[in-house]
Amino acid sequence: MNIKSLASRVFAPLLLTLFSSTAIAGYPVNINSADAIELADALEGIGQSKAEAIVAYRDQNGPFNSVESLTAVRGIGVATVEKNVEYILLEPAKPMNE
Repeated sequence: MNIKSLASRVFAPLLLTLFSSTAIAGYPVNINSADAIELADALEGIGQSKAEAIVAYRDQNGPFNSVESLTAVRGIGVATVEKNVEYILLEPAKPMNE
């Protein structure tokens, strides 16, 4: 077995796994209760810093009343909301004692 063959057998599955996990973005998430990690994983175009900004905005201003209200968060524009509208759930946050 030569080095190219070995490398393709080892690295091809690793690269496939890496890139396929980023393609998973795009699944339903409740923006009124999800933490930053969940938001970053679920929504396209939302990285960790924007997800943290969503959580901080929600903590300061209360739950979101509409999907469009996400645009009030600095760094979140209409295009990002439109790209994710089918994945954004607006459910009341559950109390911590439940």
